[in-house]
Amino acid sequence: MSNKQRTDKKRIVFCDFDGTITVNDNIIALIKHFNPPGWEDIASRTIATELSIKEGVGRMFRLLPSSMKEEMIQYSISNARIREGFQTFLNYCKGNDIQVLVTSGGIDFFVFPLLEPFGIPKEHIFCNGSDFSSPQTEILWPHPCDDHCANDCGMCKTTIMRRYPASKYERIIIGDSVTDFEGAKQADIVFSRSHLTEKCRELGIPHNEYETFHDIIHAMEAERINVT
Repeated sequence: MSNKQRTDKKRIVFCDFDGTITVNDNIIALIKHFNPPGWEDIASRTIATELSIKEGVGRMFRLLPSSMKEEMIQYSISNARIREGFQTFLNYCKGNDIQVLVTSGGIDFFVFPLLEPFGIPKEHIFCNGSDFSSPQTEILWPHPCDDHCANDCGMCKTTIMRRYPASKYERIIIGDSVTDFEGAKQADIVFSRSHLTEKCRELGIPHNEYETFHDIIHAMEAERINVT
């Protein structure tokens, strides 16, 4: 594995949700399913970083009337598929004193229900909120960027990571997309797929590709054996 020299620091995982814990990207799947006019341009501009995450996601959901709340919730929950090995990964981390935080650019109305069976404490789940009280669906941003980030992330993963300083923690990020780019720059170990892999190659960031959480367990276990 390509990573910085191991120490006795506590290991902590910052794990993305959409396209990582789930096989599919739930936001894109939901928007694509209901197919409001104009969403594709917003999505492509967001992936290309022409729009910030906050602006892009906010714009896409405003295309959906809040009267569709129950339809959106039911579709999101029924359509999502959990990536193979996730429960085993959680068990592995628990058995090896590795803290796991879910750092998601997803929305509360599908993130919390989908994670509930896994027993992750709610205070270890960071995601965006939702408001259906207006005619349009509005996304809420309870975890904004701190003074060190000007990317208008919405749910700022690097802000969460900075609460666990590199001087005390070995920081591991698992992700797949545009929301994980900045976190990958800070992490000691990066597990990547899809857009995150492409960006890591472009930026020259060492990374470890995965398809299932079993791949991640095997890589982490191999590293542990090599350094003991």
